[in-house]
Amino acid sequence: MASKSLWLGAGVVAVLVVASSIGLYQYAFAPNNDGPVGGPVEMPSTRGDFSLTQLDDDQVAVLSFGYTHCPDVCPMTQSVKRQALAQLSDEQRERVVPVMITVDPERDTIERMQEYMGFFGEEFVGAVGSQEQLEDVASRYGVIWRKVEAPDSAMTYTIDHSASLYLVNREGDILQRVLYSPTPHGLVSALESELGS
Repeated sequence: MASKSLWLGAGVVAVLVVASSIGLYQYAFAPNNDGPVGGPVEMPSTRGDFSLTQLDDDQVAVLSFGYTHCPDVCPMTQSVKRQALAQLSDEQRERVVPVMITVDPERDTIERMQEYMGFFGEEFVGAVGSQEQLEDVASRYGVIWRKVEAPDSAMTYTIDHSASLYLVNREGDILQRVLYSPTPHGLVSALESELGS
């Protein structure tokens, strides 16, 4: 009985550590205390050379940062985008471009990103920049990430990263920042606010 309680306690501690890590990365270590400033995004992508300037005047991009080997937060984030799009009207949906920028350019090739983004929808764009491009964009959007070695895993490393979503226009102005959630409610609300319900 004591052994079972010990394992249960260890499981609760592990869940709390993961939850606090997400919060820690989203709040405590934001590199820009004044908040993210946004700006241009221009990178190779699953749709050729991607730039926010390709958006129409009435379109918004939903930017997120992640990587294809991510076991939980990243696929959940893309699923949340897909669920949010499904709750919009046809006219609203045409004005939204979902984009994921990889924080793992070492492994995430364009081909890998095409396969991954294809699971979520043909309108999803996967952007793969150089390390220099990633560092530039991430610093302007207040995104942090760090490589965590996992020598006992087949992946060899994972990446801890912040998980906010950014609604941006073609100029790279951040219209809204939506904190990570496993449900689409916050994103739907933000999109309807920007697109008009």
